Amino acid sequence: MTYVRNAWYVAGWEQDLAPEKPFALTILGDRLVIWRSVSGAVHALEDKCVHRFAPLSLGRCEGEHLRCMYHGLLFEAGGKVAEIPGQDLIPARARVRSYPVVVRHSWIWVWMGEVEAADPALIPPAVGFDDPDYILGCGFLDYQAEARLINDNLLDFSHLTYVHAASFGAGPEFAASQPKVTPLERGVRVERWLENNHGSGNRKSEQLIDGWSSYDFLLPGVLLMWSANYPAGTAKRLNYAPPPMEEAIAGLNFTSQAVTPLTDKTSRYFFSWGPHRQFGDDAMRDHMMGIAGMAFAEDKVMIEAQQRVIDTTPAQDVMPTAHDRGVTLFNRLVEKLSDAATIKRREAVG
Repeated sequence: MTYVRNAWYVAGWEQDLAPEKPFALTILGDRLVIWRSVSGAVHALEDKCVHRFAPLSLGRCEGEHLRCMYHGLLFEAGGKVAEIPGQDLIPARARVRSYPVVVRHSWIWVWMGEVEAADPALIPPAVGFDDPDYILGCGFLDYQAEARLINDNLLDFSHLTYVHAASFGAGPEFAASQPKVTPLERGVRVERWLENNHGSGNRKSEQLIDGWSSYDFLLPGVLLMWSANYPAGTAKRLNYAPPPMEEAIAGLNFTSQAVTPLTDKTSRYFFSWGPHRQFGDDAMRDHMMGIAGMAFAEDKVMIEAQQRVIDTTPAQDVMPTAHDRGVTLFNRLVEKLSDAATIKRREAVG
């Protein structure tokens, strides 16, 4: 699988991480143990004791340390062995890899690449549960499919017309119209006006409106989208430029979604969604999450079926369509950064 290593990957929801209870997670094929220490700090290590390779995720938290519960080796948060029961000498190689971790926007972010390159400024600016403006619900789904297929799905909303006709109530306009796609330094931006319609899903309107949506799809696979309703004619009045958020008349909401590759053919898909407090409440959030549950299950059925077809047919090139601009730009960015990292590693070795 080709993914950018020098990026922050979502490992879980902060609120799901119980104090002093390690949990195991595989990201990009690396086995990790993640835990919150007695001080509240969150740490991530390679989930493999240096002694007999027992998983540290079955270990016990002791202050800021983690003890392997097979033969008792005690690990510091940085991965170094601090104690070997019955042995005074600690070999220099008695350590496991440590991964940089940051808790932000209610997500646990783990840096999977070169430690010296781990820059918290590269964490995508999601909206978390600590944001006072939004009332959010959240969840995640595990896929028997590679993450790239989920990324492709999120970069091409023309599928809404067909996959989500029942859940989001999407009409033909998503497949019949093209969004504006703009390259970003670490992703792409997708913007779309849908004029003179009655909206769909939680954005239904009795009167004609212009619907706006804009999302950034950022490395390694994070979608950040806000959308809202505006009076009919707004799109033309603004010459199809992005509208001021504060002028929305209804339907203002935000969604954060993150795709985390677990292994070559398995992924975890995290999502949150909810209304702005000015236009919704807990009941609205719960209604939206019900729609989301139905819609994301529809995606899962389609993408896992797609993976099975790919796995059982000879390799062949995809035939792109006009809707694939965002997909193409993002995948080229992934390949470019992955190739650059490979060249840098070879130069360091050579």
